[in-house]
Amino acid sequence: MPSTARPLRKLGFLTIGLFDAAAPGRGHESTLEIIELGERLGFDSAWVRHRHLQYGISSPVAVLAAASQRTRRIQLGTAVIPLGWENPLRLAEDLATVDLLSGGRLNPGVSVGPPMHFEQVKEALYPDTADAEDFSYERVRRLLDFVRGKPATDFSGVEGFEVFSDVVQPHSPGLGRRLWYGGASLGSARWAGEHGMNFLTSSVVKAEDPDGPLDFAEIQLGHIRAFRAQHPDGDTARVSQGLVVIPTDSANPEQRAKYEAYAAERLPRTASPQGPARLLFAPDLVGTSDELAERLHAHAAFREIDEVAFALPFTFEHEDYIQILTDMATKLGPALGWRPAD
Repeated sequence: MPSTARPLRKLGFLTIGLFDAAAPGRGHESTLEIIELGERLGFDSAWVRHRHLQYGISSPVAVLAAASQRTRRIQLGTAVIPLGWENPLRLAEDLATVDLLSGGRLNPGVSVGPPMHFEQVKEALYPDTADAEDFSYERVRRLLDFVRGKPATDFSGVEGFEVFSDVVQPHSPGLGRRLWYGGASLGSARWAGEHGMNFLTSSVVKAEDPDGPLDFAEIQLGHIRAFRAQHPDGDTARVSQGLVVIPTDSANPEQRAKYEAYAAERLPRTASPQGPARLLFAPDLVGTSDELAERLHAHAAFREIDEVAFALPFTFEHEDYIQILTDMATKLGPALGWRPAD
């Protein structure tokens, strides 16, 4: 196993795409402009979060369809689509369609589990089947099968003037290799590896062992190694890390103060596991690129990967994101051994 940090091979970023309820179009346009900027700066990937009944992107596939027509090179990902809100067959159709429109650049990340606030939304979401819905890994397996071209029906052929397929159409052959699982537990890491997915690990993990160490980086490292131990590609299986990282090289004093206050407000939740699920959060990293590179090189899990999708803070202004992304691409990335795409 690597004992020192690998040179960073792929640099990406993640945005929640917040918007004002009074002017949602402007917020979505801002997200698209940020993705376009990412491509110009040489980022390898841009990822969008998924939020329902909130003021963030509720339809990442639609947003990325738009982004696919305004970019030509950058990879486009979701981190993540919670499958409890989705029909796997219909989602497979949408994902394949956008992948083809993008020229094979879509990287769908998914997760499972009941929808957030399920008791409050189940009557709207599943009025007749809420008690029968399966929110386990089986929902991911169904999506994988449909995307990878396994039959969805036992009927195909010609009926009258119409031609029917037994597999999801359109079919995008390479998409099955670009599916990611967003996991925070050891079981999720192993499951993703066993099923040949890529693995997204973020700034939250589950501290599942009540008697174990409460070291975020060590827990995350354990997940990465467990995933690769089960994956057919072994140590070369793809893992992307998604910490909140905020470089301040070109920030003005007001921006630096805002960023530091943001991180300080969120710091208490990193001291101990939160809630019944024992969620453990990583501290947000704020500083110059040299300072951030030093801290990342000391991070046990970061040393194990060569891809990142650094998460942009939720509540900043468009101009802040421009500064942060520019510093990431021109200062932090090179300090981590990364080179921008042509």
